[in-house]
Amino acid sequence: MRTQILGVSAIFVVTLAMMPGQASSHREAPLLAQDPMADNTDVYAFVSPDAPDTVTLIANFIPFQKPDGGPNFYSFDPNVVYEIHIDNNGDAVEDITYQWRFTTEVRNPATFLYNTGTVTSLDDPDLNVRQFYRLTRIDGPRRTGTVTELSGRLPVPPPNIGPRSTPNYGGLGGAIQSLPGSITVFAGQRDEGFYVDLGIFDLLGVGSGTVEDSTAGFNVSSLAIRVPRSALARGGANPTSASDPNAIIGVWSTASRFATRTLSAGAQQHSGALVQVSRLGNPLVNEAVIDLARKDAFNGIEPTSDAVALDRVTDPEVPKLLKLIFNVDSPPAPRTDLVTIFLTGIPGLNQPANVRAAEMLRLNMAIPPTTSPNRMGVLGGDLAGFPNGRRPGDDVLDIVLQAAAGATPLTPAFLRFPNNALGDNVGSNDVPYPTSFPYLGIPHAGNR
Repeated sequence: MRTQILGVSAIFVVTLAMMPGQASSHREAPLLAQDPMADNTDVYAFVSPDAPDTVTLIANFIPFQKPDGGPNFYSFDPNVVYEIHIDNNGDAVEDITYQWRFTTEVRNPATFLYNTGTVTSLDDPDLNVRQFYRLTRIDGPRRTGTVTELSGRLPVPPPNIGPRSTPNYGGLGGAIQSLPGSITVFAGQRDEGFYVDLGIFDLLGVGSGTVEDSTAGFNVSSLAIRVPRSALARGGANPTSASDPNAIIGVWSTASRFATRTLSAGAQQHSGALVQVSRLGNPLVNEAVIDLARKDAFNGIEPTSDAVALDRVTDPEVPKLLKLIFNVDSPPAPRTDLVTIFLTGIPGLNQPANVRAAEMLRLNMAIPPTTSPNRMGVLGGDLAGFPNGRRPGDDVLDIVLQAAAGATPLTPAFLRFPNNALGDNVGSNDVPYPTSFPYLGIPHAGNR
């Protein structure tokens, strides 16, 4: 039986590879694959393990960054508006938005070097290319709500260039900023914390012998913010009971570009209204649930329009492929169990009252963090993990796979086997997760 389970799990990743994109919404839609600076790769929302009266929200962008990506290292795009949205009443409309806007400065354009010497601080004169950002909170609709400036100009740390340029990268002070209102914020490069085996691109090599974390050694660009839960709850409440309706929030992230780009020799200008080009809540939804006909459109719509893709959740493609290729049985359509995971939240755990079905992470902020997190989250009996929000260490590929095959939190454990043993056999990240903010590892260095 064990051999059979490993074979099925390996082929499931192959099944995902038969669809466009890569794991966890990396390059998941045709248009976005051409726009990596706006590509939202992962979203996390969890009660902070070292500050349980706060919630941490993280949105990662720009997938598969090689650490030695110079001389123009990866950076946020000043022509993209990056945002994390919170719905705190279940109506699928953002009530709170945190918005990041970036600027880039070049001190000496007469050199090709990113830095002209060893960088020992964020304002080091030898740091030639610098990025800054301003953080804004919007209460109400993102484009018409009440705007509050949360920060002045804050520094983005440089990439971890290498031992000559950034010999004490972890010691560069000022990357993590504390703001009024007990807010902690970070924007910059971090280790890619999502782990998965993508060997299928080597002639369907998954399961042929060596299991590997295909994202090991890569970096991403992270936006992270930690705020008191009262800053997110409806009416400024401070919910301490998991049954408090104010404890449940929905979280998703977007990237938007200006509608018009005008090109000239060696220059470009951006103008017009903002157009949403990337959107992400739950992992793997656009990639492995939404069909090609709707992938780009899904990236551009608001959660209130998600009914247009409801059929892809109630009658998903992946279970059909599992049955067709490997004779693995899954529950028949309509899959109302998947609706609770991806669209409404799970009753009694993180489903808001009078919820409007919409794709986003649902988090019950009053469920405390555990001292021994289970990578399988709710399926492993750990209610503080995915699909109750998402922590960096949650094994979302295995969880989503098992959910697609019917092993959902609503299914008694004795009915889940063998589908509850499916996975890609990669059970941890290549580097440890920090226990403090921003909870993602220091980025890998170039020129190692």
